[in-house]
Amino acid sequence: MRVAVVHDWLYTLGGAEQVLREILQCYPDAEVFTLFDALSQEDRDKIGIRKKTHTSFLQRMPFIKTKHRTYLPLMPIAIEQFDLSGYDVVISSSYAVAKGVITGPNQLHVSYVHSPMRYAWDLQHAYLNEGGYTAGIKSALARALLHRIRIWDVRTAHGPDAMLANSNFIAKRIKKVYGRDAKVIYPPVTLSKLPKPLPVGDHFLAASRLVPYKKIEAVIQAFNSMPDQKLIVAGDGPEAERLKEMAGPNVSFAGFVSDEKLRELMGTARAFVFAAEEDFGIIVVEAQSEGAPVLALGRGGARETVSASPELRTGMFFDANEPEAIAQCVRAFIAREHEFSRDVCRAHAQKFSAERFRTELMTFVNDNMKNFTGERRRNRGPAPEGSNFKRRWSDVQDGEQRIPEGGDRRAQR
Repeated sequence: MRVAVVHDWLYTLGGAEQVLREILQCYPDAEVFTLFDALSQEDRDKIGIRKKTHTSFLQRMPFIKTKHRTYLPLMPIAIEQFDLSGYDVVISSSYAVAKGVITGPNQLHVSYVHSPMRYAWDLQHAYLNEGGYTAGIKSALARALLHRIRIWDVRTAHGPDAMLANSNFIAKRIKKVYGRDAKVIYPPVTLSKLPKPLPVGDHFLAASRLVPYKKIEAVIQAFNSMPDQKLIVAGDGPEAERLKEMAGPNVSFAGFVSDEKLRELMGTARAFVFAAEEDFGIIVVEAQSEGAPVLALGRGGARETVSASPELRTGMFFDANEPEAIAQCVRAFIAREHEFSRDVCRAHAQKFSAERFRTELMTFVNDNMKNFTGERRRNRGPAPEGSNFKRRWSDVQDGEQRIPEGGDRRAQR
């Protein structure tokens, strides 16, 4: 099979890029198509991109790496320009427009949907606020544009032959937005390489990009109200300076840290605090794999990755990403900290391994390919009347190139 993998864009390494890496592990000879590629060679090697990526005309646009949201109106057009006619299987890794790539009736298109395009749906108002499009003619134009993108998004949802979702939470959103069923295959998580948990330190940990929707501000305010509890915040972003100004003396900032350092902070943390509503939340599983219990908002993907049951307790939930609710959860955890086993947290994380993802993905693609080719064969219809032709047609359908006795020998040439 010739396989094409379509990914929205490449400019940083996040959860979607971890999925892309494992897809390429399954299909190492696949060609990668993406709207633009701004990765360094080092990052490309981490993903496992062995060949030059196929990019769209957006690759040549100014400031594409830092201002790519500005080009949202052009993305549907750009993704439709890729010529994938020479491939048997197309796998799209989509959280924006990748699922809208055009394929033919003889090609199998499997789309792994990280989320319906959040800019156009439930994060529309955040997108408008961040861009300064809250009022006036610019706001009206932006809202009209997002309306058109929503129409395009729903229309192109009928293109993939099969859909995958990264969580039950996203499968429900796919059903609501697109009206389609999606099978859940949890994304791959890079698990701890340590043979046993690290010694527990005296700090709690929050780690993410420092942007508003990650709700790090609420976590900091919660710990401001608990000056006897230490919080370390790992990560960087546009909110960094403002958050540092509001943080109390018990809150320290590690900034952007290496993967190794982040794993160490996770492994020694009393608990990992996570206040965002994520589609899945790979970092939550990574923290558990290092042995850290998780205190998380009880919505979104965390409900599927963190267990609060007495039989398998790996964390606790708070009902709202507000400082009071977070602080109450932290205090409840401190009172029951002795009930948590770091070995149980590490064992629970194993169900989200990369090996499990690769097995489930390849099985799903192979099963759909069998059904796809079988349906295509059935759609050829019955053989025309005439014994010799009928026998030849039957032989071809059975996958053999046999010539009936007495048939035209020229057919063999």
